[in-house]
Amino acid sequence: MDSLTITILFIILSTVIGAFVKGRMRDKCILSFAGDLIHIELESGKVVWGVLRLESTGLELKYKESYLDKNDNHFETSFILYKNEYPNIQCIARFIDDLDDKDKKRRERFLKPIYYQKMLRKLTRKIRNFFATVRDTVVEVVNILVGRAKQNIHMGKMISGRDKYVAQMQTGMLSSLNTAFEPILEKYLGEKVVLQTAFDGNITEYHGVLKGYTSQFLEIMDVHYKLDGQDEYRNADIVVPRSVGVIRHASE
Repeated sequence: MDSLTITILFIILSTVIGAFVKGRMRDKCILSFAGDLIHIELESGKVVWGVLRLESTGLELKYKESYLDKNDNHFETSFILYKNEYPNIQCIARFIDDLDDKDKKRRERFLKPIYYQKMLRKLTRKIRNFFATVRDTVVEVVNILVGRAKQNIHMGKMISGRDKYVAQMQTGMLSSLNTAFEPILEKYLGEKVVLQTAFDGNITEYHGVLKGYTSQFLEIMDVHYKLDGQDEYRNADIVVPRSVGVIRHASE
């Protein structure tokens, strides 16, 4: 193959790998609420709600009914929050009494592996955690393999002058290994814990079951929670940014 054809193949391959990884990079805590009616509390004090659709670049809440913005006299049908705006989130809440029977059953299917810790779930997490802990080693191995390939007469000619696209493919493949792993939280998955949050200097604790965590968020289920400005506590599952919430205690 001539040089132009090889370069085009490298561009296509790096683009495909990048698109595949980017399409899968959705926060797993928020992803648990996809398709459900949720409420999002923002730092500004604004509360928005709708059915969640999650993408790699952000999220969208689809309203069940059109909303008339009286200030500008137009109708709105959804609310979009981009990924770079996630730090503005204070809490994402899914109230159980907002779910229909079908969604409640779907939630129960999520809960079962948490409470009973099935072998498949344990094995899956162990594999993910293994890749998270050895990520640096994998990076080193990939770099060695690329270096060896460059020394090969035929592969060296293909790679020579295409370092940019090789680097893109390395970044794409290694991004998929970037998994959060914390031993102190891992052993409490599916266990009762106490979540401590701090909003505007006010510290609040919530008792629930730790379902999961990522580098940005914590997901707690079966929590008694109320929205800002409301008096009534309701049973809910919540996702909070780790910038405002920590698992403070194990519980019973």
